[in-house]
Amino acid sequence: MREILGDLGLFRDRRFALLFAARTISMLGAAFAPVALAFGILDLPGATATTLSVVLTAEALPMVLFMLFAGVLADRFPRQRVMQFGEWANALAFFTLGAMLLSGWTPLVGLVAAAAFSGIAVAALYPALTGIIPEVVPAERLQAGNALLGLGANVARMGGAVLGGATVVLVGGGWALAVSGALFATAGVLISLVRPTPLVRERRERHSVLKDLREGWREFSSRQWIWVVVAQFSILVMAIQAGHGVLGPLLAKESLGGPAAWSAFLAGEAIGTIAGVVVSLRVRPRRPILVGALLCLPAALPYFLLGTGSPLWVTVLGAFVLGVCFDVFGVLWMTTMQREVPPESLSRVSSYDALGSLMFGPIGLMLAAPAAALMGVQNALLACGGLVVLSTCAALLSPGVRNLRAPARLEAVSS
Repeated sequence: MREILGDLGLFRDRRFALLFAARTISMLGAAFAPVALAFGILDLPGATATTLSVVLTAEALPMVLFMLFAGVLADRFPRQRVMQFGEWANALAFFTLGAMLLSGWTPLVGLVAAAAFSGIAVAALYPALTGIIPEVVPAERLQAGNALLGLGANVARMGGAVLGGATVVLVGGGWALAVSGALFATAGVLISLVRPTPLVRERRERHSVLKDLREGWREFSSRQWIWVVVAQFSILVMAIQAGHGVLGPLLAKESLGGPAAWSAFLAGEAIGTIAGVVVSLRVRPRRPILVGALLCLPAALPYFLLGTGSPLWVTVLGAFVLGVCFDVFGVLWMTTMQREVPPESLSRVSSYDALGSLMFGPIGLMLAAPAAALMGVQNALLACGGLVVLSTCAALLSPGVRNLRAPARLEAVSS
């Protein structure tokens, strides 16, 4: 408990407090956005599920395509400024979407353009965030800093989903989108007040974007533990997208009690991510990537429980365990990258991490419905659990994953 209270002392640092507030408010805006956008568009005259799908795809594709370039920007320029751009660009995109819905002028091309601009803004944020944390948090407190930032983000996700839905019901999707824009704008102002200490004092010689990307790829591919776990997550995320996005809701509708049951499942997972913060503040494993990879095995548990027809309360408990394990994994993963990757390359490496981890997710969404039709929903969920286990076991075969050790001073803390 004394160590946890000591970690909370990070909030006495004005820079960390501002970064925490900015990240939490930004995630609150991001949690508002899906509910507001979905119901705002579906309420438009003549809108269909296809309309929503087109707009969401227009947001997702630029995010993926721009991710690597965003990593280059965050390594070339002050990460604080890149994050400001991301937050304010997102604010502009959502203010535009809100204004279109409120005015009734909603041509599809306009909705698509604003959504695409939001996708670019989101892509700018992740690599810059990964890189700015070591510029604000002392090296010996990195794990605590990542855990506390995760706590704020997890609470914001829970609260934003509820408040976003309530705002849509009370005042409509257009105003809810405007609230999202205001939250992003506020986060941008707070980021502008942070005064990070760049770890790279001298700016490196400017190269072409392609050369910068090649250098980032060398840093990424030369570390076996990174590319192996990213490959693991490309399969794991594909399974989770299928299970969480399509198969789980289908089973809930068929036999668990409908939306209320699935909401209980998701709530269990969300509460688990908050509980995981307490664990991640305390644990200091000697082999953080090995422990992180092992923590992915419980991600299969909810799918096995759903696939075998377990009672709802048992599956909710499984979702809670998943939330705890994934939160601890995320903190260990980000902290290890921040310690092991040179600061001048960190944002580019994190952009390759994000791109590789997410690239098969849409395939999982596309294959879920055919798999359910072919083998049944429960068997398809069991297959998702099997993919999680197989990909994790394959990652554990890697010496880089098993043998990477935390710095000696951190081992002393855990002993």
